Amino acid sequence: MKGRPAVFLDRDGTIIREYGNFWEPAQIELIGGAADAIRRLKAAGYLAIVTTNQGGIAQGAFDEHQFWIGEHRMEELLAAEGLKLDAVYFCPHDPDKGDTPYRADCECRKPKPGMITRAAREYGIDLPASFMVGDSDADVGAGNAAGVRTVKVDTGYGRGVSPFGRHDVIDPATGKPPHPNHQAPNLSEASHWILRQAR
Repeated sequence: MKGRPAVFLDRDGTIIREYGNFWEPAQIELIGGAADAIRRLKAAGYLAIVTTNQGGIAQGAFDEHQFWIGEHRMEELLAAEGLKLDAVYFCPHDPDKGDTPYRADCECRKPKPGMITRAAREYGIDLPASFMVGDSDADVGAGNAAGVRTVKVDTGYGRGVSPFGRHDVIDPATGKPPHPNHQAPNLSEASHWILRQAR
């Protein structure tokens, strides 16, 4: 029996505005159309699962408690729209910064697929029928590595480079950033494309 399909969603720059490493919860805003997109996907039978890199924890910009404060604020905004995420996975690690246990070359930090594959095990997800949507090369790389179809959105860092002045990840096979299956202006348009693929 096949598992359920899912749409894996990056958080910052995809569902909510990109703020950098930390912000006041009162500043958190959903990107226009994001709530309707999640509603559309869930109505079509997809699990909505967030997978988000939070290297600012390792870097000392904020801690896990502060991360959850921000996360709960986003979930409050979605709840006001009648929505609930199916799961949230986050990676607090950085391979080069911070102290143990956060300074780690882990398997969960995108572009590695660890958060997606963990969710697939825990929720019985059909990966070939699933999608990853995010605003960075790391999101695309993680989705490609996990065997899901990928959409890169132009919100957040979009078509540009990371705040560190470089692409998040380079595919060693091509020497270029990983290629998504589709490029969309935002999560709303991404959801329409995903539903067309399902048909």
